[in-house]
Amino acid sequence: MNTMTRRICAILSISLLMIIVLIVAANDSYKPAPLQNDWTEPFPAFRIAGNLYYVGSRGLASYLITTPEGHILINSNMEANVPMIRTSVETLGFKFSDIKILLISHAHWDHCAASATIKRLTGAKYMVTEGDVGVVESGGKSDFQYGTDPTALFTATKVDRVLHDSDEVKLGDATLTARLTPGHTRGCTTWTMKVNDGSKARDVVIIGSPNVNPGYKLVGNTVYPGITEDYEKTFRVLKSLPVDYFLGAHGSYFDLETKYPKFKAGDASAFIDPAGYKNYVEEREQAFRRELTKQKSSIVKSP
Repeated sequence: MNTMTRRICAILSISLLMIIVLIVAANDSYKPAPLQNDWTEPFPAFRIAGNLYYVGSRGLASYLITTPEGHILINSNMEANVPMIRTSVETLGFKFSDIKILLISHAHWDHCAASATIKRLTGAKYMVTEGDVGVVESGGKSDFQYGTDPTALFTATKVDRVLHDSDEVKLGDATLTARLTPGHTRGCTTWTMKVNDGSKARDVVIIGSPNVNPGYKLVGNTVYPGITEDYEKTFRVLKSLPVDYFLGAHGSYFDLETKYPKFKAGDASAFIDPAGYKNYVEEREQAFRRELTKQKSSIVKSP
């Protein structure tokens, strides 16, 4: 093999190696982001107060509201969470098959991907607030932000009742009120109810989500034109709600991991936290306004 031939072979080998590296890198870029470990990590099931129970994982909250006529479940979460939710319900002494109504906080896959499975296992009626119905029934494909992301899609699920702001969901002696708190999703819902904790009737607020996710376009969003106004509405609603028990769609919203040990140690009022609720809502509103200002500023500076 002469010098020229060797040089050509070397060039071809290097070129082939570079192509392989680029292909591998491209494939790696399409790998779904790893799940947060706490989303699928079991957490002890416990009674918060009255007929309200926590049956979620460490990171993804699910709530069971029990009645003599059957039970209500808030948030199906992901497929991997179904066995954990079922175990939690049964550990508390209730039948999983007695769940008659399924609700969600909002139509993102981490809170509703397993709804079809739970409907099939329990026969529960699925009730979703209007703005999220299309997303749920399309399996996430009509979501304004994640509709084209294959890692955010889930099994399309038929909705049995379409809810609107201030609609009540009743079963037995339990009544929940759906408060529309949109922006995070069009139908994001904050659930309110009363519980009797042995001393008196108290107000429960389960926040859907006031968060502006990375990549959300607050200015000039042609897919969701009213997103900024919807966030403004959300903060008005959240600040207007009476609250004793502060809960939410993720345990991190209300410091689950800090409050639970206190609760187990005998502090029955650990989850009664109106001040923490107020601080959380104010901090989330400030984060929203900072992001809105940043996006408006970037448009003004654009040539």
